Amino acid sequence: MAIKATICKANIQIADMDRGYYEDLSLTIAQHPSETDERMMVRLLAFALHAAEGLRFTEGISAEEDEPDIWLKNLTGEIEIWIDVGLPDEKRIKKACNRARQVYIYPYGGRVVPAWWQPMAEKLSKHKNLKVIALPQAATKSLAELAQRTMTIQCTVNDGQIWIGDDKKNVLVEPETLYG
Repeated sequence: MAIKATICKANIQIADMDRGYYEDLSLTIAQHPSETDERMMVRLLAFALHAAEGLRFTEGISAEEDEPDIWLKNLTGEIEIWIDVGLPDEKRIKKACNRARQVYIYPYGGRVVPAWWQPMAEKLSKHKNLKVIALPQAATKSLAELAQRTMTIQCTVNDGQIWIGDDKKNVLVEPETLYG
């Protein structure tokens, strides 16, 4: 019998001063049995950074290869925003760039990120709808410590810095744009 996803609930207060977006959201996140707390929390962070009406978590790891971790579709079903976390391969990124108006990749994992990105950077440079934003390993490891089945999280974005936390701990995330 297959192990089912763990369902997590997150109430997240977003104050994104860079975008002028302020909202309280109640989210349901399905954490696949093979997904780490770190990856789930990076998905939550990516969602918060792009929060908008209609933005949705997909089936993620459980899904076919045709779905990102998060997406926003318009009323005609076209993909406006495609968001992947981790280290997707070049073929997947190209496919995303050809299917979506805007593609965001959030790699994390420390030293593996430059080794992953460097061989692809030039090949993907023709895709003007691509943004690759690396997240520091210390920050993503700290985010994992915030993971719970039921969470209340605050996320503040100001001048490119992200503060995310609960009532006990705050994590500073300073993303690095690798491309876009």
